[in-house]
Amino acid sequence: MPSVLFVYTSVDKNLKGGPTGWYLPEAAHPYYVLKNAGIDIDFAAPAGPNPPVDPSSVKMFAEDKESVAFLNDETAKAKFASAKKLSDVKAEDYDAIFYVGGHGPVIDLASDPVNIKLGSQFYQAGKVISAVCHGPAALVNVIDKDGKSIFTGKKATGFSNVEEEQIKGLDIVPFLLEDKIKEVGTYEKATEPWGPYVIVDGNLITGQNPASAAGVGKAILEALKK
Repeated sequence: MPSVLFVYTSVDKNLKGGPTGWYLPEAAHPYYVLKNAGIDIDFAAPAGPNPPVDPSSVKMFAEDKESVAFLNDETAKAKFASAKKLSDVKAEDYDAIFYVGGHGPVIDLASDPVNIKLGSQFYQAGKVISAVCHGPAALVNVIDKDGKSIFTGKKATGFSNVEEEQIKGLDIVPFLLEDKIKEVGTYEKATEPWGPYVIVDGNLITGQNPASAAGVGKAILEALKK
């Protein structure tokens, strides 16, 4: 059975000291797409067990069926409690890696040398490497076999500047994801903010925002079938 590693941020505060963490539907939606297809899923984070969920996402998605189910899912709870430290993860144990969004990954995963090495191992081995919303921030320093950014010559998406502006998030993260991807690759986005948008370019799968999370899950599933 194929296996996917879900990677979460370990950060619970943004640059202004406000609460942050991983974003609930961006984990819940892909989790059920993959789990219901029989895919094995493990959780990991830089600091290991119980990575913090962004409380604003719990509030905002309190009526979302899958998000509510995920928070109360005993299997998911056990996976969080036993989440691996990134430093204990071996790329060869998994077929794909998926980075859950939330502002946290921009703060810790983007610059974490352990994550950068791990992501590079996944990508260079031709495994599926995927992320949604702010999750692609975890990939901005990941490199291919030639030492170039994995966004070089690729199309990708992630949380847009306009969406960041609308949630007043411009000054709570170290960089804007859209700008960072544009430095080395081709950034694309949905015609309207908050619309679902998923790009598959080779073994790189990216989604723009919370509405894109299920689509990323489906794209991972399709890639694993191949």
